[in-house]
Amino acid sequence: MLAIRLSQERIEPGATYVFDEVDAGIGGETATAVGAKLKELGQRNQVLTITHLPQIASEASSHVVVAKATAEGRTLTKIQKVEGEERRRELARMLSGRIDEASLAHARELLVGER
Repeated sequence: MLAIRLSQERIEPGATYVFDEVDAGIGGETATAVGAKLKELGQRNQVLTITHLPQIASEASSHVVVAKATAEGRTLTKIQKVEGEERRRELARMLSGRIDEASLAHARELLVGER
């Protein structure tokens, strides 16, 4: 689907694309390549991507975290834009499920070249 959108975009830029969990069934180098393609598509279009992979999230120009919690039988949703150090910590959490020196270092590597 992403390849089709990229070919269409060359003809008609300025569209809005939504990719829900585009990362299903991929990881590693493939996820890195998908992240790069989404970034390319987003240079002339609006792209909203829901992902659980830090390789994809690290390519975004804007990073929003959505968290759900249940309290007293109700589901609460928290939406927060993360930037700078907070973003690096979120990528570290996405990488390993915890925030430690190793995951922070890896997150820093993912963000190299960030605007």
